[in-house]
Amino acid sequence: MTPTPRSGSHGRGGSSGAPKKPRSQGAGAKGAGAKGSGKSPKTPAPKSRAFGRERFGQSLGPVKQNPPARTQAERDVHDPDGIRLQKLMAQAGVASRRVCEEMILEGRVEVDGQIVTELGLRVDPKSSTVAVDGISLQLKENMIYLVFNKPKGVVSTMDDPEGRKNISDFLKNKYAHERLFHVGRLDQATEGLLLLTNDGELANRLTHPKYEVPKTYLVQTKGPMESGISNQLKRGIELEDGVTKVDAFKLVDSTPGHVLVEVVLHSGKNRIVRRLFDAVGYPVERLVRLQVGPIRLGDQKQGTIRVLGNQEVGHLLASVGL
Repeated sequence: MTPTPRSGSHGRGGSSGAPKKPRSQGAGAKGAGAKGSGKSPKTPAPKSRAFGRERFGQSLGPVKQNPPARTQAERDVHDPDGIRLQKLMAQAGVASRRVCEEMILEGRVEVDGQIVTELGLRVDPKSSTVAVDGISLQLKENMIYLVFNKPKGVVSTMDDPEGRKNISDFLKNKYAHERLFHVGRLDQATEGLLLLTNDGELANRLTHPKYEVPKTYLVQTKGPMESGISNQLKRGIELEDGVTKVDAFKLVDSTPGHVLVEVVLHSGKNRIVRRLFDAVGYPVERLVRLQVGPIRLGDQKQGTIRVLGNQEVGHLLASVGL
């Protein structure tokens, strides 16, 4: 059901449309480097990307930057009994210690909301917050962040007195005794992305209406769909618990008698997608949640659980101001 994304257009070596390389010129030819050396001027090396060596998780790019932080001089964030900042960053998987030092000197690191540009700072990982390029670092080693691709027929609980298949049936022994929260719920018939964590503050913020975390769903319903349904859903539908609208609506695919629609909304009301589509006369036939905030399901197989990468955790924390 999930549409396969088309591959991007990449240049292929040796293609007929590629421009031919010019013949090399002698040392005295025009266009040679300074003083006839023939060397091209050096281009600055690209900045090292935080978590660039991470094998797992998805690369989510830069985080939306907050207003410029204050400089270190305005408030002392140094803890003489703490850990050196570059060592702490390396332990968190940002990059090698040497590259972390370069990031500090480039002004890309914040400690407790203040930009740090000098080496030698020591911080307490238990009380300090550290961000690189706007990506918050999770410094608590006991925190767990998982993505579960929930199949249809599984209830969103860790235990079910009726004996139905639930989340704990899919957890490996490694997490069997951990107290994990499922972030939000998916009804028994709905499939897709469910976040699991032992970070109670993050779980609370992700489900709190104040933070308006967007969620993306793929909806299969009967087709063809009348024109104007998209506008109705964007304007808002009066339901029994108030007016609710979708933030975005996109027709993804259509087959005889069916359509696939992608919708984005930030409401966390119970069975909200099904109720919206019922209200406009297109009952949901199949429903899959593809994304919560910055975290995407991607090509993860149904019934599997994966650990979020450090970069994904940083984006998730930043999305709710942590």
